[in-house]
Amino acid sequence: MNYTLIKKLPLIDEIIREFPLSLSTQQKILRDRQEIKNILEGKDNRYLIIVGPCSAWPNHAVLDYAQRLLKINEKVHQQLKLVMRVYIQKPRTTKGWMGPVNQPDPQANPDILAGIKYAREMMVKIVEMGLPIADEALFTHNAKGFLELLSWVAIGARSTENQEHRVFASAIDCAVGLKNPTHGSLTIGVNSIVAAQHPHVAVFEGQEVRTHGNPHAHLVLRGSQKSPNYSILHLEEISKIMEMQQIKNPSVLIDVSHDNCLINGKKNHRLQMQSIFEIIDNLQSRPELNNLVKGFMIESFIKEGSQKLNSLPIDLNGLSITDPCLSWEQTEELLLNLAKKLA
Repeated sequence: MNYTLIKKLPLIDEIIREFPLSLSTQQKILRDRQEIKNILEGKDNRYLIIVGPCSAWPNHAVLDYAQRLLKINEKVHQQLKLVMRVYIQKPRTTKGWMGPVNQPDPQANPDILAGIKYAREMMVKIVEMGLPIADEALFTHNAKGFLELLSWVAIGARSTENQEHRVFASAIDCAVGLKNPTHGSLTIGVNSIVAAQHPHVAVFEGQEVRTHGNPHAHLVLRGSQKSPNYSILHLEEISKIMEMQQIKNPSVLIDVSHDNCLINGKKNHRLQMQSIFEIIDNLQSRPELNNLVKGFMIESFIKEGSQKLNSLPIDLNGLSITDPCLSWEQTEELLLNLAKKLA
């Protein structure tokens, strides 16, 4: 094999014992998972909101954000099911920082053992606060130690056509949002849902298994080829494809970041705020499409915007080092106004 051994990693069970979950939190995660499934099934009329930093770094700022989100949740929980983005893995179009689970200090060398401990400890602290959390399944081989903490899982735009990720989505007992691919095909996006809802025979942890299929796999719209894809026409097309493919619990989340917040080909994170209300207003006259859209994804942190890793000194107080984010003040205003509108 074409690699050099760096070090042998301990068994993940050892790290789980180092950062354990309380029994009450384990039960809370199961309840959160069921509430999200109820939203996707149409049994719960709240909007599912996946909100938080583009990447979960640095940990003290992420924990600060979690405390703020927990407080706002008390005010909006009757209209919104808030799930915090705690993204520890970052896909790259070519190369770059792959997230804190690989490199907990972006300006130092990668250290996967330190990254696993960093990520597990941070995530356990957040769920012990009482917040449900979400992450993207970028590396499916290291799910143990993290998957049991999650109430919602994303399969990213670069992974959604990958058979391994589709089979992984089919195997887990958690709602999974699969994004449309970066080139924008809605048909391929729905195909990924078909695959995730279907049983497969595969290898997991050295065992041959049959997955059961995930009836709560759903589509996440993230824009396509430098243009948004959440219009009524897009939703009509998706609805027809899902009906033709006999999708169970047909559901769409709209990621109002990424290519859905572009203007003149450039990303404007502030568009996230107005896009949500425009989408809701446009859906009022289309109840069948209104029932299809179950919520939104939002990128936000404590400070507005983003910074480059090569820009010194690095701001460690909640300014994104990946995609630009809404500030906390903008996020709070958005969530309160959204809950008020829905009420």
